[in-house]
Amino acid sequence: MDFIKKNYEKIILSVVLLGLVVVVGFLPVVISNDQEQTNNFKYQITHPKPLPLPPLDLANEDAALLRIKNAAPLDLSTSNRLFNPVTWLRDKNGNLIKVVSGKEVGGAAVVITKITPLYYQIYLESVITDEPPNARYVFVVQNQAAGMPWQRSAQHQYASVGETNDVFALKNAAGPPDNPTRLDLVLVDTGLHVAVGPGNPYRQVKGYMADLKYPPENFTANNKRVGDQLNFAGDQYNIVAIDQNDVVLLAQSNQKKYVLPYTP
Repeated sequence: MDFIKKNYEKIILSVVLLGLVVVVGFLPVVISNDQEQTNNFKYQITHPKPLPLPPLDLANEDAALLRIKNAAPLDLSTSNRLFNPVTWLRDKNGNLIKVVSGKEVGGAAVVITKITPLYYQIYLESVITDEPPNARYVFVVQNQAAGMPWQRSAQHQYASVGETNDVFALKNAAGPPDNPTRLDLVLVDTGLHVAVGPGNPYRQVKGYMADLKYPPENFTANNKRVGDQLNFAGDQYNIVAIDQNDVVLLAQSNQKKYVLPYTP
């Protein structure tokens, strides 16, 4: 007993050391087992059966592409007023005019109130029978589309059958000499054959004249023809063409043409 009391510390240390030796002795066995399990996991191949993928859903992508194709147009040049503010002008009467499309003022704002055709016409006025043996016929010739005003007035032309004047040649007269039903004429300038009779004149449209109005200034211009000039909106406009459907104006400031439709 005394031996144990005197040497208990040495005995405990010896037991601990003996336990450590036993543990160290078992370490190779434990390590070997761990390595064997690791190799089994490493070289063991598994072949799981994969599940089929679900059908591909591209509904959102298709909807996005459709929105891109049918995208609403973005107009930043005409209708947008943040970057293109509206212009306001004041006419000579002091009234404000809101210019949105550009057609509220200037040549584009002109309105056609009337278009009148201009005729070249020949009609029989009377018959002179006191000059036997041939009757002499009195015709009225008028060219409403002539360039000079004095040329537009009616002029008288005389002819008997077989005669030629400055305008036409009278080739034939049908019916009684003092009351013909038909007179055959050949126009000198064109060689065109035409027929004239009582109540049946020869008429051909040679041009048009127009009545125009510019509402912003209460400006009106009636009986205007090709070549006439108009002054309004601070600019000069020349009438370069007139037909039965429209009038064409040319601005002198920028040589811009305005085609004005006629809606009776």
